[in-house]
Amino acid sequence: MMARAKAVLDKYVEKMISRKFLVWGTATWCLLQGNLTSSDWVAISLAYIGIQGLADIATQWKVGKRIGPADSK
Repeated sequence: MMARAKAVLDKYVEKMISRKFLVWGTATWCLLQGNLTSSDWVAISLAYIGIQGLADIATQWKVGKRIGPADSK
């Protein structure tokens, strides 16, 4: 049951990450084309970075802590 929940969560997180990356990529393209101001691009980039960080934290909280070198002994 837990593996199925992890698979569903992974699929959801991947979908959200790819959507956010698409928005950031589109904003970068608009900036390079001159259709977006640099301050707007910075705002979008900060939102992308912040949301990405929250998604990573949520994933770790739901799935469990990472196993590091000290934990694998």
